Amino acid sequence: MLNAAIVGLGRWGQNLVNHIQGKSDKIRVVMGVLRHPENARDYAVAKGFTLVDSLDKALADPKVEAIILATPHTAHAEQIIACAKAGKPVFTEKPFTLTTISAQAALRACAEAKVTLAIGYNWRFQPALQAIKQLLDSGRLGKLLHIEGNFNGPSVYRVSKDHWRQNRDEGPAGGMTGRGVHVVDAMLYLAGKIDTVHAQSHRIALDYGTDDTTSMLFKFRGGATAYLGTVIATAETWRLQVCGSRGWAEVGDVQHLTTWTLRTCFFDPANPYVHPQPQTITFPDTSTERAELENFADAVREKRPLALAGGDEEHNVTALEAILESAAKGVTITVT
Repeated sequence: MLNAAIVGLGRWGQNLVNHIQGKSDKIRVVMGVLRHPENARDYAVAKGFTLVDSLDKALADPKVEAIILATPHTAHAEQIIACAKAGKPVFTEKPFTLTTISAQAALRACAEAKVTLAIGYNWRFQPALQAIKQLLDSGRLGKLLHIEGNFNGPSVYRVSKDHWRQNRDEGPAGGMTGRGVHVVDAMLYLAGKIDTVHAQSHRIALDYGTDDTTSMLFKFRGGATAYLGTVIATAETWRLQVCGSRGWAEVGDVQHLTTWTLRTCFFDPANPYVHPQPQTITFPDTSTERAELENFADAVREKRPLALAGGDEEHNVTALEAILESAAKGVTITVT
């Protein structure tokens, strides 16, 4: 059992705790960190962990074996480096960081300290997404041609004007940091590294806060293309469709924190005028939050790294920087 401290007990921090506390035999929360512990006193008592008011106190406590970060985006890099210096493995919520330089510094610190670093891209633990990957790897979908994704919702209406999520520095390109990076990670999982991006990002619905309407076109190094849209001033919805030369596979719904259903449709190239009906595939219920944290616990126990220099986690940050540059300049940017 890995004893962890969680930094940040807002909505998402509590969601992570709820998925593992008393439900996992690999990881549990023994301490919570927040500036005003009194705000979560009852919750901590109910879940059976203590509270402190600083990360330094958690890092100094010998019973804390690992750190879970559910904190504002701009704090991640500094906090990861502090964990590495203290010899504590760390799991951080996405986005990893907001700049490639800070991502590289965090990765380097963890590598030098030989501590495991994991990023909260829980979509990779969805059985449906894993099934799409298998369909591509086996050739059943044929050659990957194109991916279309969106991840939308009323995020800008859920927090007040002075909330940190409305800060344009914390949420560059609007829904990309809270939502779109998940879709980008899924695309990297399926299609590999991104070559170029062309983006646009605007604030349309409100007269304050971050952008609410962001869209982009990708070209992957392997030749496939993709479209991604994040609109965070509309009703909740998300979708990912993968088109291959022999068929397509699609996931999508209103809720995304559930076990996804997969739709597939294949065709016979020898009979292109025949229109086959899609097939629906369901999977056993899976908690992706518990799965990602247990995967982290396994890696810590086995003393193996997860996020690595030059890996998808770093590339996702570099892609976000390219999206911001493209949106600002109105030109296509190479992701390097």
